[in-house]
Amino acid sequence: MPTHLQTVDEFEQWERQHPHEGSYEFVRGRIIPKPAMKQDEFYIADFLRRQFIKTQLFQSGHTLMPEGDSYVDGARKRVPDLLYVTANQHQAIRRGERVNTLFAIEILSDSESYEDVLDKLQDYFDGGTQLVWYIAPKRQKIFAYTSPDESKAYKGQDIISAAPVVPELQFAVADMFAQ
Repeated sequence: MPTHLQTVDEFEQWERQHPHEGSYEFVRGRIIPKPAMKQDEFYIADFLRRQFIKTQLFQSGHTLMPEGDSYVDGARKRVPDLLYVTANQHQAIRRGERVNTLFAIEILSDSESYEDVLDKLQDYFDGGTQLVWYIAPKRQKIFAYTSPDESKAYKGQDIISAAPVVPELQFAVADMFAQ
């Protein structure tokens, strides 16, 4: 992996010139491998996408997309497990613009450290994200962050909502883990 890259532009040019398997995040010169979703994480992503499809926002052209690029700034690009993309952002992407998600969902993996979580949270909010859900499958909890320093934990029969970004996306946490 190269260590001389400083910007997302340089990183993405390197990526185009060096095809490879998998995806990567880029954070201030560091190339971070982004492992693909595991089978036990897939059912969570599938549940969330199925819930989102029921919303009016989905009917209006918005989407909850797996493992897409979310640009923080010229030196940082993250790849959340799921990201919310508005219809306007779809159009911007088609025009070649880079967008940052307003709502990111991460499924906590065994290899992720607490420092990794804190770094990602800071990056998302630096880029304009309004809500981040960190899902902890082993604990069957969802941590909803409204800033890098403010979160609320949801579990069991607690109803979690993606308001204010996607107010219609709400469900009992236990339902997500009942599959």
